This record gives sequence, C-alpha cells and structure tokens, in this order.
Amino acid sequence: MKEWTWFQSGLALAASFLLAVILVKPIGVSTQFVILDGVIANAINPELVQENPEAKSGYESPNAYLNKSGGKYAKSIAKPINYGFVFVIAMVGGGLISRLTRKDKSLDQIPIAHTRRFGSNIWLRYVLTFIGGAIVLWGARLAGGCTSGHMMSGMMQTAVSGYLFAAAAFVVAIPTALLVYKRKSSEDV
Repeated sequence: MKEWTWFQSGLALAASFLLAVILVKPIGVSTQFVILDGVIANAINPELVQENPEAKSGYESPNAYLNKSGGKYAKSIAKPINYGFVFVIAMVGGGLISRLTRKDKSLDQIPIAHTRRFGSNIWLRYVLTFIGGAIVLWGARLAGGCTSGHMMSGMMQTAVSGYLFAAAAFVVAIPTALLVYKRKSSEDV
C-alpha cells in the first residue's frame, strides 16, 4: 500500500473538517480529554457529578470548571457517549489502524533530528513525547481550545481568533523547534 504524500494527506484532512462542519459541527477535541478525566474522577468520587433538574443541562458539579455553562461539562461526564467523545476514541482507533497497516512494523522509529539531539533511546523518546503532549493539552485548555478547534476549524469558519491562534502557534513553535533540535544540516529535516 502506497503512503500518502503531505499534499494528499492535507486534502483528506481538509475534506474531513469540511464534512464535519457541514454534517455535524466543527471539530475540536481538547475538551473531550477533560471529559475523560471527569469520567475517571466521577468513578472514584460519585459525588463529582449529580443530576439537578434546575440546572440548565440537568446536571451539576461542585467543581466550578465542570459546572460552568449550566453544568454542560457535568452532563458530558454523566453521559460521555457523544459526538466529541466518539471522535476522540476514533482518533485513537485510526492511529492504531495506521500503525498496524504500515509496511515497517518496527516500534523503534525515531526521527533523525531527535536521534542527533537526544540519542536513540526509545524510552526517552516516549517520555519526551508524553511530556510534550501534556504541555500541549495544558496550553489548549488555557487557550480555551486546541489546534483543531481554534486553528483548523476556526480558520475554516473565517474566525479572527483562528487566524490569531495560527499565527501565535507558528511564532512560538518554529523558534522552539529550532532551539530544541539545534538544526545543523539539511539531513535533520
């Protein structure tokens, strides 16, 4: 099976976002990680989310963040099977399918730029990837949304905030990547 070029992948991604906007709603996923955390926390502490017919959503939480917008997040925790949550599960499933259908089945693929900067320890790569993901998710919650919600869906809808988010992301990401990887030659690309 031939791998897609960056251009083909970009067109498929754009088509996916357009279909989502037309058929359901704009794509944004960082909130669903908050919902997953809430589902786990609610399993440990069943008093985290409670039904309340007087609340706008029918649910409330003593946690102010989960209780905002009339308990909107509290309701999503009580009833997590919704479009956004299924979308996140499908993202994980899609990644797994992609991994299983690759020609090269080795698990130790590390980009050349990473190997030159940090060495070839696969566990260090996993730890750094996890830390990077946690920082990105934390930043997404601070920004009130993630790259898919702000930048990709936002720009598709011509939202000024989407363009500002995209500009800020690139203004920060490019110097950070240059600083972290200290690019020295064209082989590091």
